[in-house]
Amino acid sequence: MDGVTAPGGVRARARVTARGDGRGGTALPVLEGEGPLAVRRTRGSAGEARVMLVGAMSGPLGGDHFTVTAEAAPGARLRVGSAAATLTLPGQDKAGSRYDVRLTVGDDAELHWLPEQLISAHGSDLHVTTRVDLAATGRLLLREEQVLGRAAEEPGRLTSRLTVRIAGRCVLDQELACGPGAPGGWDGPAGLAGHRAVGQLVVVRPEFATAPPAARVLAEGEAAVLPLAGPAALVTAVAPDALRLRRLLDDALASLD
Repeated sequence: MDGVTAPGGVRARARVTARGDGRGGTALPVLEGEGPLAVRRTRGSAGEARVMLVGAMSGPLGGDHFTVTAEAAPGARLRVGSAAATLTLPGQDKAGSRYDVRLTVGDDAELHWLPEQLISAHGSDLHVTTRVDLAATGRLLLREEQVLGRAAEEPGRLTSRLTVRIAGRCVLDQELACGPGAPGGWDGPAGLAGHRAVGQLVVVRPEFATAPPAARVLAEGEAAVLPLAGPAALVTAVAPDALRLRRLLDDALASLD
């Protein structure tokens, strides 16, 4: 299907549904993308289906609205990544752009949501919302990485909200706003403290209900692990660049394992 160009920008959707195939593997009965949101199945392993989001055109630009929906139905194992970083740019339309992600994880299912970095270019204005709903025995690994501006460039405005619910109970609801027009203090000591990259991991594992990870600070204050009020943990990190941010998040995940 093609994306729809409407007054105010492009409207595009992508949908992925994974289901257990009854033989220990995972099938993909729904794999759809529109316009700039192309989806491709890649080689999986050990019962896991893997999908790659491929940017078929530039975006999101000013006025665009993208929506990605991914579901791991009961018993399925799904890993979703992206082929490259997402670069949000200003467009002819001066309105802001939106990128909505909706993830669902069923009982005894597992979803790894691991896109590449989101780069907020100068002059852009993007609002990202990510909402995750898990069943009581669902498992999740979610990574978000945001880079403020390209090399030697001031960032655009970026607002990101992340909500995670487990068995109908909200365990995380947070919002981060950065760049021009964001509330004061976003770049101060209580915020990013001058760093240009910020990221987080959300890890949901049923075994955390009885053995939650300990709260701790890592890498001399660049990263922190925080157990959530449920079988989940949040890792938050700040760094001077995307490469350092990825290393911090990888090391924090290894410490949870």
